[in-house]
Amino acid sequence: MTIEEIILQNDVRGISKLSNFTEPDSCSNASNLILRNLGTVFITTGFFILSAQAPETDGPPGAIFLGNALEMLGYKVVYVTDKHCSFILDKVKSSQSSIIEFPIFDLTQSKKYSEKILEKESPSILISIERCGASFDQKYRNMRNQDISDNTAKIDCLFGLHPKTIGIGDGGNEIGMGNIETHISKAKTLVEYPTLSKVNNLIIASVSNWGGYGLLAALSIKSNRNLLPNVEYQEEVIKKTVASGAVDGFSGLKENKVDGKDLEENSYILNLLHELVKNKLNL
Repeated sequence: MTIEEIILQNDVRGISKLSNFTEPDSCSNASNLILRNLGTVFITTGFFILSAQAPETDGPPGAIFLGNALEMLGYKVVYVTDKHCSFILDKVKSSQSSIIEFPIFDLTQSKKYSEKILEKESPSILISIERCGASFDQKYRNMRNQDISDNTAKIDCLFGLHPKTIGIGDGGNEIGMGNIETHISKAKTLVEYPTLSKVNNLIIASVSNWGGYGLLAALSIKSNRNLLPNVEYQEEVIKKTVASGAVDGFSGLKENKVDGKDLEENSYILNLLHELVKNKLNL
C-alpha cells in the first residue's frame, strides 16, 4: 500500500475519487519541496466550526506534528492562524516555535498584512493543513455551504504571494484545493463552492491530519529517520486540543474525535504509516 492509499482510507466524503486528478506521489513530491527549502516555514491551520463557535480538531494536531518534525530537521517553525485557533496551538506547540495571529481583515488589508509578514519573516515555504480558502466570490464557506467569512482570517492571501507552497485538505474548501477545483465542482459529495486557492503541491486525504501524517511519512523516508509521532503522543495532542476548546468537525461537540473518527481509528492510520516507514528504512 502507498502512503496516498493509506491516508485515503475510510473516506466518507468521496475525496478519494479525486486521487486520479492529483499527483500519484503527492506526499513524496511535497517532501522534496520542503527538503529543498531549508529555513523558516509557515504552517497555517484552524477551521472555524460555526455551530460550536470553536475551531475543529482536524488541522491543529497535524500542524503541530509537522512543525515538531521540521524543527528536528533544522527549520524555524512559525504557525499562522487567527484568534479562533491561536490559543489551541499555544497549548500544544513546542517552546521553540512561534505563532502569528493573522487579523480578520478585509481583502485589501489582508493582502497588505500578508506582504508585511512575508517580508519580515521571509519564509522559505508555506504549508496549509485544513485551512479554509476563499471561493469564486471571495467568501469562506464550510462543508454545509455556510458563510464563515466573518470568523475566518484571509490567510490564503499568503499563498498567492509565495512561490513555494503545500496544501493539505479533505473536502474541497481548503487552501490548495483550487488545483482541482473543476473536479471538486462536479463531485456531488464535496463542497458546492470549492476554493480557488492553489498551491505547488496538493495532498488530499480522508482526514487532513492524516494528510499531514502522510507528508511526515514521506519526509521520514527521504531523511532516513522516523519523524512520525507515536500513537500515545498523537492521542495526547488530540485530547489537549479538545480540552483547550476544539470540537469534532462533524458533530460540533467537545469530544476526542477528528471528523467523526475516534482515537482508535486515527491511531490505526498512524500505525499503518509507521509500518510503511519502518519497512522502507529497514528499522
